[in-house]
Amino acid sequence: MKKLLFVGLAILLLMPVVASAQNAFDGTWKIDLSKAEFPKKPDVYLLQNGMYQCKTCAPPIDIKADGQDQKVTGHPYYDSVAIKVVSDHEIEETDKKNGKTVATSTMTVSPDGNTLAFTFTDSSNTNAEPVTGKGEETRVAKGPAGTHAISGSWRTTKVDTVSDNGLLWTYKVSGDELTMTTQTGQSYTAKLNGAQAPMKGDPGTTSVAVKMMGKNTLEETDYREGKAISIARMVVSPDGKTMKLMVDDKLRGTKSEFAAMKQ
Repeated sequence: MKKLLFVGLAILLLMPVVASAQNAFDGTWKIDLSKAEFPKKPDVYLLQNGMYQCKTCAPPIDIKADGQDQKVTGHPYYDSVAIKVVSDHEIEETDKKNGKTVATSTMTVSPDGNTLAFTFTDSSNTNAEPVTGKGEETRVAKGPAGTHAISGSWRTTKVDTVSDNGLLWTYKVSGDELTMTTQTGQSYTAKLNGAQAPMKGDPGTTSVAVKMMGKNTLEETDYREGKAISIARMVVSPDGKTMKLMVDDKLRGTKSEFAAMKQ
């Protein structure tokens, strides 16, 4: 699976976005993929001698690529991964948790070896219909000689589509509290003073903290078992129609930017 993208999307596209005490953030918002700036840090894969590695996954993955479920640890969204080699330019991945499929994907390298197209369906962070999508990565470094075509370093350059349930969220301010909900089942109610509050419906985020940084600016920190895993700063435009999201992924050491439009 396009691990970093999937998890990245869980953080960047599905992540809760908060609202200000002046209600500048109130309502439903939708990510505009055409204005996304994806991480500059590349994804690194290696498929060699029947073994698959995702070196930039957090934590890294190193398993047999025999199409069978392989146990992995340290990943809150799945506990087994199966890699099937379809051809010398394509692989399929199936992720499961407690025996149930939670994500599937394909990665296909172009004949010239410079573009990696991916498709995915992901319910690892949803309590509703799976999030689906597709996109592309561009090669920035080749893998070792004689390895599978996916081997090497790749940078995400575009995400063509993501289903609406992965792009939309709604929130409401009441007094000094914000309530957030998504179409995929995540929610929380948090004080706007930086105190941590429980996250519901997300296996990888146990709590969040929201802090007002200015009239139209908020900062949210997501935690997993007490450890900060991402920090997002959200800025609403003066006309209240658009929002800029700047996300610092602490687990993977990457930064991304997104724009969202009020619906």
